[in-house]
Amino acid sequence: MKTLIVYFSAEASTTKRIASKLAEETGYDIFEIRPVKPYTKADLNYMNPLSRCNREKIGNKDVPSEGDVADFESYERIFLGFPIWYGGAPNIVNTFCKSHDFRGKKVYAFATSGGSPIGRTADRLRPFVSGAVTIEAKLVHSSEEVKEWID
Repeated sequence: MKTLIVYFSAEASTTKRIASKLAEETGYDIFEIRPVKPYTKADLNYMNPLSRCNREKIGNKDVPSEGDVADFESYERIFLGFPIWYGGAPNIVNTFCKSHDFRGKKVYAFATSGGSPIGRTADRLRPFVSGAVTIEAKLVHSSEEVKEWID
């Protein structure tokens, strides 16, 4: 089963570390979602109601990303990694998902968090991966946890 790891990582790079190690251990292809306009520390300050991350979430704004996944349609299974923001995926992840066809794919979201639970992440992601045959989400702290989940 052809598998792709897609991830977005913010300032701490926790998600990037887990996604990269998982790709290294499994040999799966990997793609990083990078915003066209990179986030600054101030942009990510969720305590400031006027910060970019708050304006994007409250305004339900699309956040464009750089590049594209070559031959996305050939992948059957997608591991989607991101930090939990406001009880779900960051808008940039949702924007990425809306721009790709997930029909018939199995989607496994692995989320990282400094304290938020996984909650209804899978339910909130579902509209953005329309047509996926499977959508599951798990809060993880290591690539080993993702590998155990895969197995």
